Amino acid sequence: MRTFMDADFLLESETAKKLYHETAENLPIYDFHNHLSPKEIYEDKNYSDIVTAWLGGDHYKYRVMRANGVPEELVTGKGDPKKKFLAWADTVQNCFGNPLYHWTHLELQRYFDIHETLTPESAEGIYEKCNSLLQKPEFSVRNLLKRMNVKVLCTTDDPADDLCYHKKLAEEEKDFHVYPTFRPEKAMGIGKEGFNDYLAKLEEVSGVSCKTVSGILEALEKRLDYFVSVGCRVTDHSLEEAFYLPATEEEVDQILKARAEGKIPSEADGAKYRGYLLTHLGKLYAKRGLVMQLHIGAIRNNSSRLFKALGPDVGLDSENDFNYAPQLSGLLDSMDQTSELPKTILYYLNSKDTDMLATMAGNFQSNDQGIRGKVQLGAAWWFQDHKYGMEHQMNALANVGLLSTFVGMLTDSRSFLSFSRHEYFRRILCNLVGNAVERGEYPMDLPYLKKMIQGICAENARTYFNF
Repeated sequence: MRTFMDADFLLESETAKKLYHETAENLPIYDFHNHLSPKEIYEDKNYSDIVTAWLGGDHYKYRVMRANGVPEELVTGKGDPKKKFLAWADTVQNCFGNPLYHWTHLELQRYFDIHETLTPESAEGIYEKCNSLLQKPEFSVRNLLKRMNVKVLCTTDDPADDLCYHKKLAEEEKDFHVYPTFRPEKAMGIGKEGFNDYLAKLEEVSGVSCKTVSGILEALEKRLDYFVSVGCRVTDHSLEEAFYLPATEEEVDQILKARAEGKIPSEADGAKYRGYLLTHLGKLYAKRGLVMQLHIGAIRNNSSRLFKALGPDVGLDSENDFNYAPQLSGLLDSMDQTSELPKTILYYLNSKDTDMLATMAGNFQSNDQGIRGKVQLGAAWWFQDHKYGMEHQMNALANVGLLSTFVGMLTDSRSFLSFSRHEYFRRILCNLVGNAVERGEYPMDLPYLKKMIQGICAENARTYFNF
């Protein structure tokens, strides 16, 4: 019987072990999508305790704690930190089969050198040890990143942000880079409350009137150029409803005018507005060599009771099941027709969309710049970033495309203790490849296999994003 989470954790064959320990294990991390705070990175603070560092803002943990019957006071409330930790420890013991069980223990091992399993019985001692270590200078936010060999991380930022902390970090931090990500989600949200107020804010920061769609695009382009001047390499869009129907500028202006007067657009009108904006933004991205990320398929804030009490991003989101292949094809084609499709990453939240997106990506790979994997099937994301989900995504990509061009994993996290998820992914990748070799499905060509592993874990992302 194997020892729990030993050096060969998740590595089932000798080839898998060789690929991981000789290639993947010590590669740098390029984390191109997360929700970390640039302010906290700049301030380089030490967390006061492990509960703040571990449970603060982590909606993955909130969901399983609620499922374990933990009262909200000890989940997102103002309960005693030690009681919260004990409740989390009890929940962890009940997380059989959930990736949180592995992530929790990887974080204890890699950050705190704690190899004891977290249980209600061990919780108090682990709580005290983590709290003690977190007070040391080597456990400040920046040192936590350096401990995991993070070289680049891309935060998620609104076009109206001033990016002051990114600029300050660029001046003084030399061991890693923090780049902004351009995410114009509020400008896209024509049907959401506060849309008109947001346009007023965009007008203020850009100095451009946003009464028409051409004005909105001009304002966003000005902000995009500012983001690029601060190091932006990547953009991000969350697509959660109908997002593309062909439309003229005149049609979209009429939709905007009606919205300014308080009329909520129909589904079709919303799709026309979003599709028009996405098409033109994509062309702006292509011109600047930026990557466009499309995260597709969340249905958010499902519990109106908790949303009213707690707000967004507290574990109330899940997978949507709408079908969008014709819309996505139309959107990508609207840019590709004029060779203005940017490098694009397609992420699915619902696993039913895996093969559709893998084959859709293959339609738009053609380019004269020699870009490998110009349109990517994105890493297993959110509810898919477990062992089965990662294997499913990589097998789907390998089945109909080129796994070797894959830009690899990201954390999509709000936690500075989440970077061991890259290790989790790398072990699963090496196991998948190593086992295929040992089944005789690919030759034992170690020089090539190691090069491929290095590419997927680090080098492909470095090249693709121009890091």
